Amino acid sequence: MNQARATTSERAITLLIVLLFLGNALNYVDRQVLALLKPTLEAEFGWTDRDYAHLGSSFQVAAAAALLAVGWFVDRLGVRLAYAIAVTVWSLAGAAHALAATVQQFVAARVVLAVGETVSTPAGLKAAAIYLPPERRNFAIGVVNTASNIGAIITPLLIPPFAVAFGWKAAFVVTGGLGFLWLAGWWLGTRNLTPVGSVPERAPVNWGELFADKRTWAVIGAKFLTDCVWWFVLFWMPDFFSRVYGLKQAQLGWPIAIIFSLAALGAITSGGLYPLLQARGWSMNRARKGSMLLYALVVLAMPLALLVESHWAAAVLIGLGLFAHQGFSTNIFGMTADVVPATRIASVIAMGAVAGNLAGMGVIELAGWSLQNGHGYVPMFAICGAAYLAALGFIHLVLPNLDRVKAAPHG
Repeated sequence: MNQARATTSERAITLLIVLLFLGNALNYVDRQVLALLKPTLEAEFGWTDRDYAHLGSSFQVAAAAALLAVGWFVDRLGVRLAYAIAVTVWSLAGAAHALAATVQQFVAARVVLAVGETVSTPAGLKAAAIYLPPERRNFAIGVVNTASNIGAIITPLLIPPFAVAFGWKAAFVVTGGLGFLWLAGWWLGTRNLTPVGSVPERAPVNWGELFADKRTWAVIGAKFLTDCVWWFVLFWMPDFFSRVYGLKQAQLGWPIAIIFSLAALGAITSGGLYPLLQARGWSMNRARKGSMLLYALVVLAMPLALLVESHWAAAVLIGLGLFAHQGFSTNIFGMTADVVPATRIASVIAMGAVAGNLAGMGVIELAGWSLQNGHGYVPMFAICGAAYLAALGFIHLVLPNLDRVKAAPHG
């Protein structure tokens, strides 16, 4: 009987990881469609670089505003219900882009999309902290973090040719509809999950304690300094290859796919590097920060993309930057799951995401200004190169020693 229960529990955990992976992948499918269709939409609606930047920054502002309540939303409603509501909202918003005819209507659709999509990361990390044993979490977080890259790989390979064949409106409708298939699997597949130990699925959030805790600020600072790189690449790289290398919309897929394939490799390897270092006798503090240092050094290759003549070489160098980003990001999430109490983990991650989205808004607007005023992509790539060493320095300054949070007592 106990063996049967263990088998059922293992199957439920595996299914949870698969569903979190697919949900995170869909999240990035829906948000990337606009960037990939920029040449077509720009020609049809007469957008300028600043108009396009405002579309991106409106997403970031809406996401940052929504994230102020997302942690509370997930912690109070529980992961299962909160995630289901979020996917419903963002899938409808993604499909609604097909109805837009003006910049203002696209902005409205982007705002609602942003509000729904903010739930994905806090809900996923809270699910890992609540339902997975500690020894399984880091690898699972790495796998789930890989999903954003899988979505970002598949989307540029499929959406541009699909839009050429069936029109840009069909691209938004089809990608938005995928969320409802996931929703059925989520609602049926998570029925039998039970929390590990005595961690509650729902708990009130003490905001005073949360903001007085230096662990919260370590996460917020790290996300602020590094997330801007991800948003810059996700939103501006199709334009970079179109503008700098003259690639047409149907040609954008492979360079973007190379970038996010390397990003996926970064997420996967980071899930295994930290426990490998610990197995060699490294302390939690040394293993976590050593992993972060490695990725912070790798990202220094990214600005070299401005110096190469081949778009393939540029894709590889930018991909190494995202390889490093995902490795570093997975370690931020793993650090959060280790040092922050599980009852407030969604709220802490949400606050970190607020900071990351505001930084993303800043770099997206900076890119629009820089391009419109003839400065090119140099300022943004310089920021990318320095971001991760700065983030690691900030984490070490705030938390010189990382200590695992004590588990809640049983009973």
